[in-house]
Amino acid sequence: MKNKIFKVDKKIYSIDGKGLYYSFLAGARKVFENQNHLNKINVFPVPDADTGTNFASTMRSIIELVEPNPDLRVTANSLANAALVGARGNSGIIFAQFLYGFSTEVNKYPNLTIKEFASAIKESVKYAYQAITNPVEGTMITVIREWADYIYQIKDSFDDFTSLLESSLEKAREALEKTKLKLQALAKADVVDAGAKAFVVFLEGIIDFFRAGLRVLLGSRKASKVEELTNIIHEEITFRYCTEALISGENINHEAIRKEISLMGDSLVVAGSSAKTRIHIHTDNPSAVFQRLMNHGTITYQKVDDMVFQNNVASGKRAKVAILTDSTCDIPRILRDKYQIHVVPLNVHFGQSYFLDGITISGKHFKKLFFSSKDFPSTSQPSYQDFVNRYAYLFTQYESVISLHISAAMSGTYNNSRSAAEKVSAEHGKKATVINSAKLSGSLGLMVLRAAQMAQEGASHDEIVEAIELWKKRTHMLVTSTTVKYMVRSGRLSPMKGFIANALKIKPVVLVNEEGRSQEGGKAFTEAGTVKIVLNKIRRILEKEKVWNYAITHFNNIKTANWYAQEIEKMTGKKPVIFSEISPTLGINAGPGVVSVNLLLE
Repeated sequence: MKNKIFKVDKKIYSIDGKGLYYSFLAGARKVFENQNHLNKINVFPVPDADTGTNFASTMRSIIELVEPNPDLRVTANSLANAALVGARGNSGIIFAQFLYGFSTEVNKYPNLTIKEFASAIKESVKYAYQAITNPVEGTMITVIREWADYIYQIKDSFDDFTSLLESSLEKAREALEKTKLKLQALAKADVVDAGAKAFVVFLEGIIDFFRAGLRVLLGSRKASKVEELTNIIHEEITFRYCTEALISGENINHEAIRKEISLMGDSLVVAGSSAKTRIHIHTDNPSAVFQRLMNHGTITYQKVDDMVFQNNVASGKRAKVAILTDSTCDIPRILRDKYQIHVVPLNVHFGQSYFLDGITISGKHFKKLFFSSKDFPSTSQPSYQDFVNRYAYLFTQYESVISLHISAAMSGTYNNSRSAAEKVSAEHGKKATVINSAKLSGSLGLMVLRAAQMAQEGASHDEIVEAIELWKKRTHMLVTSTTVKYMVRSGRLSPMKGFIANALKIKPVVLVNEEGRSQEGGKAFTEAGTVKIVLNKIRRILEKEKVWNYAITHFNNIKTANWYAQEIEKMTGKKPVIFSEISPTLGINAGPGVVSVNLLLE
């Protein structure tokens, strides 16, 4: 019976659009079940323990963006586009390019027979190889090629898709086992290539569907438990950041992109079409990569993962509880690394160009754009999907997750994080607590830092959450600035108060209250006057309370920040645990000249 792929115990002679769609769903389900294991065996090209998470994210994009359609061509194009949009990591982008080739090759067929399928996947392999600047054998691309070649060789011996795929699976598994022999890193760790394994797992899910029909999709998405693999060896990482972008435009030149950024790192993949292109590279300078990519089209998606950090977590976690926050915490890199604090960046927009806060824009680059751009910048919270991806990764590494975010009164970051945590924690059967810190900048950073210290000292999930709720009431944030213009523009200060302040040349002291909202805490006619108000408030606090530690952050006002640090050190006998420029997201909303002083009491 033709095209009745949903029936069990019936031969399947051809595949239509719905059959292709549901077979992909079954393959995705299998990947979800195995993502923990795939993360665990990830040692090549970089041991950053996220292949499973990245491949699962690619699959999740397919599920969420594609609707079943009986037309094969419509479905194939939708699958390829969804994969390209949602692809993450080296393996995910190579797989997306393979699907792009597949969708191109099947555009002439209303349905797929075995011979047409065999020809299409054999040609699709060429697309995948073209996307990789330096293809390495013994990885996913090798297994896909050997599997596709085998199907093309045996296509005349079968008239039924189920039997064909069952036979080809053994060939794919053989090619997978041989990856150990082709790459020294895999041989040392005694594991197969994680990306290649992900592809074989995907095939296994498809075959399950061909055997059992739709009922195979009724199972849960819970990730599988990971068996112990104690002999994995973590090699040195050449470039620190796994950097990805999606570019839209007209006549995007893939070869020009390769030439322009190939010397900036390795593992370069340029995939997709001339209208929508996905780029992957390992580099030490993501900001420079994105500055160059801006010349080739509009950047509609960015991702940067710190592979050194991920490797350190995979090979030596210092706590059972993950501590997650966002980029408004203003914790310096050295402290984030020391306490293994995970950070999701907010987004910074200059016109149609957007950047990842503190990652693809920071420091001198941000100041240059801020003071020279014709477009006044804006900001936005991380997307729901950004948080889904991050929680999916964290649940493969930790027993539970606690996340603290910028005040919910100032950003939607907390709400997106909470929604994602609820979804992913249910899938993994693990605990997540998402907390509205009601603070930002150094105040948020102090709470995050103290929570991470508790986690490393062995405190339980619930003990840390209980402590954070107390700290929220014992955290003080006081802000001074040379101008109120930017606070008014961002809504941190009312237009009427801003008008009066400008007219009378008054400089207010701004406090962040327990509800996470800004309020006036005093005013003076000079910056020196506002600094004295803040220092007097701090003296009164410290007369009654003992400080755990304090943080000073600023935007383009190092002189005043140093003044605060010197005076508060005299009061406390301590140097600030955090002393840094605020993140670009906060800099846009507070403006140059701002300084925040943050205390967390014992």
